[in-house]
Amino acid sequence: MIFIGDGALLRRAVRHAADRGHPVDLVCCTDPCDAAGAPHLDAPDVNACAATLAAACTDGIVWSLNNRRILRAPLLSRGLRILNVHNGLLPQHRGLPSVALLFALLHGDPEYGATLHEVDAGIDTGPVLAEHRFPIAPDARYHQVMLRGIRACQQLFEEQLPYVVAGAAAPAVSPRGPRAPSAYYGVRALDRLADHRDHPAYARATDLGPFAAHAPEVARALVAPPEPEG
Repeated sequence: MIFIGDGALLRRAVRHAADRGHPVDLVCCTDPCDAAGAPHLDAPDVNACAATLAAACTDGIVWSLNNRRILRAPLLSRGLRILNVHNGLLPQHRGLPSVALLFALLHGDPEYGATLHEVDAGIDTGPVLAEHRFPIAPDARYHQVMLRGIRACQQLFEEQLPYVVAGAAAPAVSPRGPRAPSAYYGVRALDRLADHRDHPAYARATDLGPFAAHAPEVARALVAPPEPEG
């Protein structure tokens, strides 16, 4: 199997898979340390390396964890089963988790979590295979929910790994009530942040804590100068 992503979440997943005897054929990441001793490829565009990835993958499985790279053709047409562990619930928290979480708190979403889904040509639009949900406490702060979301991602990966290797995935947890409508949060969504500065949850929603370094787009938006009046 191949892993694509960066950071501690990726590193822990690689180690977990290797410790359980699964083949880790290649890890596509920026820092070789995140490959945890497995073969490493630092490719600015993994889609351009589709042939390399397809040739290296011995079981046809590709994992995307903490991955900001958008996977497109020709990688999607190589017959690989590509799965993404998304920090957030789909389809209501599509896009950058760093941005989606901020607006989840501002919108008063009752739940957050992690989602495993198949990767298709859209962004976080592939079929949902499994999810791990948890409630958002009324006084929860950004960094607290983000940390819990990362832990949920790790737990979801470890739970679902044997099912994926077996060629399936456990059924998704049934949501309480109708599934929330789809919403996408990219960097452009931060242009609306100024409209929420008087929101009672603004302080909690923007308390990045130790995640400020890992959410640079949000950190920059929070210190952006106010719009000139007039």
